[in-house]
Amino acid sequence: MVITCVEDLQRLARRRVPRMFYDYADSGSWTESTYRANSADLASIGLRQRVMVDMDNRSLESTMLGQKVSMPVALAPTGLTGMQHADGEILAARAAARFGVPFTLSTMSICSIEDIAEHSPEPFWFQLYVMRDHDYINRLIDRAKAAECSALVLTADLQIIGQRHKDVINGLTVPPSPTMRNILDMATKWRWCYGMLKTRRRTFGNVAGHISDAHDLASLSHWTTTQFDPKLSWDDVKWIKDRWGGKLVIKGIMEPEDAEKAVEAGADAVIVSNHGGRQLDGAASSIQALPDIVAAVGNRTEVHMDGGIRSGQDVLKAVALGAQGVYIGRAFLYGLGAMGEQGVTECLNIIHKELDTTLALCGLRDIQQVDINLLRPGTYPTPIYEA
Repeated sequence: MVITCVEDLQRLARRRVPRMFYDYADSGSWTESTYRANSADLASIGLRQRVMVDMDNRSLESTMLGQKVSMPVALAPTGLTGMQHADGEILAARAAARFGVPFTLSTMSICSIEDIAEHSPEPFWFQLYVMRDHDYINRLIDRAKAAECSALVLTADLQIIGQRHKDVINGLTVPPSPTMRNILDMATKWRWCYGMLKTRRRTFGNVAGHISDAHDLASLSHWTTTQFDPKLSWDDVKWIKDRWGGKLVIKGIMEPEDAEKAVEAGADAVIVSNHGGRQLDGAASSIQALPDIVAAVGNRTEVHMDGGIRSGQDVLKAVALGAQGVYIGRAFLYGLGAMGEQGVTECLNIIHKELDTTLALCGLRDIQQVDINLLRPGTYPTPIYEA
């Protein structure tokens, strides 16, 4: 199969990954309206074509959190990455490091913090979900520090889990429950099965062995689904920031008021994110929310964005509207599910090439020159917030 775009990787991943895990990655909550809007609203933004300008010696190099990156893109934290492909987090982290972009490990990963630290050639970022058991969270932060993670990404929008109908229908479990439907499905995914037989990493690596009352996989899964802390508040950011002591990013910001509170709490960056449309169905798309967040915080903190990024053109549009960096989640998962580490690298290559070519066709040579003038008037969202 000839790979030309991220959608080609998606089609291949759909054929190679068991349905429950493919659907887990490729779904939104309830009607999935926000999930679809993330991509649709990006697609509706037009670009201005320029000609007869010097397009030679182009550069996509930028910085995110003071870290030099080959392009303003990071791999987003995604749960159960190691169920898209055996040892998935390790493979994705290695691909990201070699490409020169950050990798963010999810709390709900299959490979542990220590696994990634052992196998990744570069420091990585760690994403934190706050659980009711704050002793466990303190230990998790300490483990991230010991692994020399260079940033902590605090996710603020998963106190209560939005229902994703596909997960309910598929009976999602980790590892998959041995139902007839699952057995028949996995029988057609021999590459996936072969990889899983060769690895020991088949459950939540950051939780296993660290929770005293989780004695088996069933109790471990129950613990994780009941432990997200519904009382999480801005007051909690202080003890998390003090315990961490390094760069702190707050993910899940969709309104200017919350952006202001994140700045007051000392965030080094905020991520404009609706959790990929997996939480509040009916929320704005991330690209629609971005201009108001940028207007609210000004230059007081970095503004990043995720949600719907499937191409280099999507990256360019987000940067033009003020994002200093964007995160790809589903896009790299498609590559991982399709071809493992090679697929993640292919995904990054596709986005880099599309970004570079589009930059040139818009008449620019340096990603640092990109601003709103690159977009066609009347096709992009404008801020209504007054700073």
